[in-house]
Amino acid sequence: MLNQIPWLLVCGGLTAAGLVLTILTFRRRGAAPAMRLAAWSLLPMAAYLTGAIGALWTIGATAVGFVTNLVLNPLVWAGVALAGVSLVLFVASGVLRSKKIAQAGGRPAKPKAAQAAPDRPAVPQKTQKTTEDDFSDIEEILRRRGIG
Repeated sequence: MLNQIPWLLVCGGLTAAGLVLTILTFRRRGAAPAMRLAAWSLLPMAAYLTGAIGALWTIGATAVGFVTNLVLNPLVWAGVALAGVSLVLFVASGVLRSKKIAQAGGRPAKPKAAQAAPDRPAVPQKTQKTTEDDFSDIEEILRRRGIG
């Protein structure tokens, strides 16, 4: 199919039409939009002259084939349906979990591994220092440095 199309005529026609639109755009909207349109207009002829048409055709045909196989393939739709069921299960489990937490008093139950043993506290209690203790530490550090 690629070789059956006269690409010089197609690319030349696209470039010529784009350049005519560039002139009209220059008269109506100014130089900046016209320059941008001229840049786009020159791309089809550049693709033909560099031989990139074959690669662009292959990329386009592959993309179209992928999309048509995606849309028309029943196995793909089965996969989409399974993804939807999975999403519904995730949402439903979150709703059920939040209801269970609300019924239990507003706090989730701790797993058994996270619970502290009855004979020792879960978090070690720090001895509370007074402000005088903090200042005495600082004073000692200053004395060792020969300050104060």
